[in-house]
Amino acid sequence: MNRDAEYTEVLRGRLTEKRFVHSLNVADSAKELALIYGCDPEKAYTVGLIHDCCKDEPAGLQLSYMIENCVELSEWEINVPKLYHAMCGKVYALKEFGVTDEDMLNAVRYHTTGRKNMSLLEKVIFIADFISAERDYDGVEVMREKAKRSLDEAIVEGLSFTIKDLINSEKIVHPDTLDAYNDAVFNIQKLKAGESK
Repeated sequence: MNRDAEYTEVLRGRLTEKRFVHSLNVADSAKELALIYGCDPEKAYTVGLIHDCCKDEPAGLQLSYMIENCVELSEWEINVPKLYHAMCGKVYALKEFGVTDEDMLNAVRYHTTGRKNMSLLEKVIFIADFISAERDYDGVEVMREKAKRSLDEAIVEGLSFTIKDLINSEKIVHPDTLDAYNDAVFNIQKLKAGESK
């Protein structure tokens, strides 16, 4: 049974107006990408909707919630509160929303860092978050074009920007993010090598 209407009402009360609009837009973008790439559009919409369900909670509360629910955090994760919401969101989606589909939960969990060997759904959510309708950063149109052509190309584009920004700000780059970048580059190279044979 689809519970998107129920989730929407919960999120309306949990999120700021800006974040709520973003969540609706990510859900729409995720569904569009899912239809292009042969992913389940209903699952993609749901994950897009709930992906930021914990983003507006104070970092301390997010950390407490994860500790209460026995989430293991690496030293990178403990020291980067900006990453909490994705890990916390996975637990919240399971405990409060009753989402038990592991692929959907992982798509929430890795929508910020990415990781090596992302599933199709994980890639769809990761990119939908970059290209949702309200996004207006420099280069968003390039991201939108690449997203329609190749998820891996869009991942490389998005993570190139993210990694450079983190390095320039002397901030931690999560190992999963580097793995996601390398994995996407490797996938593109494999594809090109196959096409040139």
